[in-house]
Amino acid sequence: MKATPLAIPEVVLIEPEVFSDARGFFFESYNAARLQAALGCAPVFVQDNHSRSARDVVRGLHYQVEQPQAKLVRAIVGQIFDVAVDLRRSSPTYGHWAGALLSAENKHQLWIPAGFAHGFMVLSEVAETLYKATDYYAPAHERCIRWNDPDIGIEWPATPDVIVSEKDQRGMALKDADAYA
Repeated sequence: MKATPLAIPEVVLIEPEVFSDARGFFFESYNAARLQAALGCAPVFVQDNHSRSARDVVRGLHYQVEQPQAKLVRAIVGQIFDVAVDLRRSSPTYGHWAGALLSAENKHQLWIPAGFAHGFMVLSEVAETLYKATDYYAPAHERCIRWNDPDIGIEWPATPDVIVSEKDQRGMALKDADAYA
């Protein structure tokens, strides 16, 4: 596997080695030892999540103020633009974002450490996203930052009709949001 740090070095693009032939393809989507070697840490995943979304849907930017989750995200159908926003106030990259295109075709994954908000935009007709999380979903501790907060300035792919849930429409501005130390 190839591991490439993005604009925020702790956010890492994982590119698995894919073996393809006339029959199809094979790759290891998760290997604990290789991921640990690539990241320099040994994440323990306790929950897998699977979502399906239509074109132009934006999910996020979600995080938990307690029980923060690190995530390993991939698209198994379609294509998404996946984003991580640094919410660690003590970090030199606080409020910055990093993103990558993840698709069923490229089979890339994005490592998002704890202390970051996460969101994505669907670029294909539909997309199915799988992600592993290092802590359990805790609705009482879930928070949301507005996907288009100008103080963050995420460069989302152009789309005329973004679809955002009512819950995500109520997302906070970064300047008013709970963050990590």
